[in-house]
Amino acid sequence: MFTKAITRKPCKALVNGISTAMFGEGKPVYEDAVEQHDQYVATLRELGLEVLDLEADERYPDSCFVEDPAVVMPECAVITNPATDSRKGEKYEIVDAIKKFYSDDQIFHLEEPGTMEGGDVMLIDKTFYVGQSERTNAEGARQFAAIVAKFGYDVSTVPVTEGLHLKDFVIYLGNNDILVSAVMNDVPEFQKYNRFVVPEEELYAINSLNINGTVLTPKGFPKTQAYIESLGYPVRPMNTNEFRLIDGSLTCLSLRF
Repeated sequence: MFTKAITRKPCKALVNGISTAMFGEGKPVYEDAVEQHDQYVATLRELGLEVLDLEADERYPDSCFVEDPAVVMPECAVITNPATDSRKGEKYEIVDAIKKFYSDDQIFHLEEPGTMEGGDVMLIDKTFYVGQSERTNAEGARQFAAIVAKFGYDVSTVPVTEGLHLKDFVIYLGNNDILVSAVMNDVPEFQKYNRFVVPEEELYAINSLNINGTVLTPKGFPKTQAYIESLGYPVRPMNTNEFRLIDGSLTCLSLRF
């Protein structure tokens, strides 16, 4: 059950955010991104979360994706170490927000040469699945595992061979249900879950977000939405088209705890 979230408003420099163009080509429109972000924050609040919405930071084009510079759980928060130079400073800027909810002895930091971004970290029950990607290396996963083990969590690493982050290609909905790409469907660690292979043309819809039983999904992907609804989840389609152009989606835009 989530009760709180941290978000950050998009900055005008968003148009220069990192993009693989995997989910769409072109530059986001700042004004539209602001409108979509406001609706996202409003939806989190409607679903019962207290949201700390941080001001935009023009120094970091991707800084609205607050999920990446930290990983939060009830017992502690881990400040990560983003892999790209343009994002490294975000780990310092998230600390004050984290300190509003966690004491100093609950906050941990990953150190060089370890790298990690929160988009590569997915929690199911007491197991963190950590993507080994261009953004998260083995040393980052090792440091993270040593921290969370103190609180009873296990860590399982998963290779990410497509796109940026693990959670672009596998997401946990709840009740043993996961959405996966065709590649992630073959990963041994995921065989014990109820898997739905999202059609290739709807891959962006994998990054859906369960908020206390209601699933937020990217708007415009009817097959995936119909499947989630068939499982009994109420669904709230959300327009994230501007963030899609810089490889961002629903989980990326908040830290939830």
